[in-house]
Amino acid sequence: MKEPCLGTWEPHGTDDPAAAVAAGELHAEVLGHKLRGRLVLIRRAGGQEEGKEQWLLLHKRDSYAVEGWNPEDHPHSVLSGRTNEQVKADPDRMWRSDLPAARASVSTRAATAQPAAERVEPDVQGPSDDDLATLDALGSGGTWDVFGQRLRLTNLDKVMFPARPGYPAVTKRRLVRYAARIAPTILPYLSGRALNMHRYPNGAQAKGFWHKQLPAHAPGWLTRWDNPDADPGETSTYLVVDSPAGLVWAANFGALEWHAWTSPIEAPHCPSYALVDLDPGTATSWADLLTLARLHRTALDHLGVLARPKITGRRGIQIWIPVAPGIGFDETRAWVEQLSRAVGAVVPELVSWKWEVRDRGGHARLDYTQNAVNKTLVAPYSPRAAAGAPVSAPIDWEELDDPALRPDGITVREVFDRLATRGDPFRALLAGGPALPPLS
Repeated sequence: MKEPCLGTWEPHGTDDPAAAVAAGELHAEVLGHKLRGRLVLIRRAGGQEEGKEQWLLLHKRDSYAVEGWNPEDHPHSVLSGRTNEQVKADPDRMWRSDLPAARASVSTRAATAQPAAERVEPDVQGPSDDDLATLDALGSGGTWDVFGQRLRLTNLDKVMFPARPGYPAVTKRRLVRYAARIAPTILPYLSGRALNMHRYPNGAQAKGFWHKQLPAHAPGWLTRWDNPDADPGETSTYLVVDSPAGLVWAANFGALEWHAWTSPIEAPHCPSYALVDLDPGTATSWADLLTLARLHRTALDHLGVLARPKITGRRGIQIWIPVAPGIGFDETRAWVEQLSRAVGAVVPELVSWKWEVRDRGGHARLDYTQNAVNKTLVAPYSPRAAAGAPVSAPIDWEELDDPALRPDGITVREVFDRLATRGDPFRALLAGGPALPPLS
């Protein structure tokens, strides 16, 4: 049975839960991400405070009960991803007790208002000039005290990205420097999410591999997440990059690419984004891929949907669409499939819907299947394991019309000039999005 995104409950021992509440005691089976098992809601006898009834919520000692479980250890809401204090300081919705339950949750913001991008800026400072000078002065390895942590760095002069015409080789020192400098920008896209690391210990010129399990020797200060849904033999503990030092550690560990889950660890079955992956085939030209991206741009603009594109740093283009909390992967996958099939119908000569690459005739695939738990698209601003150290860089929609745009044309050397002049095009996505509109 598919697990619901935000959880469900059903009454136990009664077919009339309203009558059970009226009688003062309701038993229910709860299936949620934080709380599971048999719960009992009981009216306190004689419990009146300011004329209001007092109720107790108890968890039966069933197989889901955990001794010492404390809700204070799980402060983030599955619905909003925020703590009670954060919601109180800046509420998105309020409960109107004078309205029927179906309409009682009311937005506190104007329907057309978008929260200011500054509201989600991370409170993180990059490394100082002295920090970077210390890194540059290290030999092939040594200890770097930065971001409040003491990091042991190794093989700093090793080439991790070979040169390509117009772009010099990039060493691990340069990669570590990039990770430290980009941390304030990239952290909102990594924080609170499991990280799949694509490691290349011998550099992009050698074979890499996926490394998902956080090794036992990893420093204790790193944030980690134990996946409760992991089956035997699957990854059980993931790195969560919640600090700039964590990203520097991953870079030194040989992770050239950073692929964060699109759902938070507090609600792994609830994606934050719907994802459109324009995957070129062997016969797909860059001009063809731009045509597909522009058609998606037109469709999304027609629907009034907030979205942003990014180049992949390889050959493709991705489009990220923020979605409202509570939407599941089945919904985002179905919605993206419907959108992309409508786009593909306009230029059927460019698109194949075949699963196997060999069956696509060299055509592009509009891959809606990336909308699934533990399937990841490379994070914004992550390097890619290719010559010259290209970056999967967010772009503005109008850049799709720039003849100079290339899917691997922005490297670790150009990113900071772009941020200084353009800002971060993806920042608007962090405020979240509404429910996905119907497409038919």
